[in-house]
Amino acid sequence: MSVDNNIWLSAEAYVAGNMPEAELAALRERLSADAVFAAEFHESVNLIRALDNNGAQKRFSAMLQDISSTRAGKATPARTIPLKAHYWRTGAVAAGIALLTSLTTLWVVQHNNKRIASQYSLLRRDLEKYKRSQNQLITNIQKETTTPAAEASYTGTGFALTNDGYLVTNYHVTEGADSVYIQNAEGKYYKAFVVNYDQQNDVAILKVEDKRFRFGKGEVPYLLAPNKRKIGARVYSLGFPEDAIVYNEGYISSKNGYQGDSMQYKMQIESRPGQSGAPVLDATGNVIAIITGKESESEGTTYAVSSKAVLQLIHTLPKGNNVKLAKANKLGKLTLEQQIERLEQYTCSVSVYKK
Repeated sequence: MSVDNNIWLSAEAYVAGNMPEAELAALRERLSADAVFAAEFHESVNLIRALDNNGAQKRFSAMLQDISSTRAGKATPARTIPLKAHYWRTGAVAAGIALLTSLTTLWVVQHNNKRIASQYSLLRRDLEKYKRSQNQLITNIQKETTTPAAEASYTGTGFALTNDGYLVTNYHVTEGADSVYIQNAEGKYYKAFVVNYDQQNDVAILKVEDKRFRFGKGEVPYLLAPNKRKIGARVYSLGFPEDAIVYNEGYISSKNGYQGDSMQYKMQIESRPGQSGAPVLDATGNVIAIITGKESESEGTTYAVSSKAVLQLIHTLPKGNNVKLAKANKLGKLTLEQQIERLEQYTCSVSVYKK
């Protein structure tokens, strides 16, 4: 919370009941129109009332008035103050001001940190809280030469860019990983590695190590949309907040995402931990975005980075990475159920391991 002086002064006048009627009317209008201002204003009012109930506000005001009247020489008659007592009194006043300021600042900072943390939640799935069956993974690891860390740290979702093993997920899913495995639609695990990433837009491109790997029987059936869709457009996603893949649907509520990020969308669609990296598609089966986070204090408000960020990242891949995107959308003429059935083959769970 960033409590500026004007909000604090308005809160003091409001609590004291001496705010002019015109200012009070303007205040009420702003409180109705500006939710952020309203939250900060009411928090300031609550703090002032708490201080007032404890007498701290009155004592602080009395000290300031006493200092002011002493300087002006009006409120108290001239008198001789012993030097030692004068120092003690000055120190006490300074200490009182410092204590109140420190307590207020501490409250503001702590509240601000909690508020920022509550606004945006990443959606990778912590496996210490959500335990998954590791039997299939252990079986596959025993057949491979490279062994990951003993326990997975968390999971997310990924989806294919090409049928031969290039896929995309969120950067925050793979950040700091010692090893990464994907689980395909058949439940089999394959080791993958990061070939490129964009930390700012929270996108990472991975490649499955096994050269024989294929997501499905043919070319990826969807396209990555190069342009943003309009507000109100219906969308759906597939992801892994659970062991089995989960379908959710909703709509675009804003063309810009968190804090006005033009590379994101703001959507009204359910999302839970494990869905970081999940594809978001429009009604015709084009991938328009990737789920990256949610607003924790608002039910169903989800942020998704635009597919434009993925296309930009593909163009900066290191040499030797040949990503040939699909040239045709094969989902457009299918029913929704048929689209989901095809999309499942090209969507995977991403498991991240750290030592």
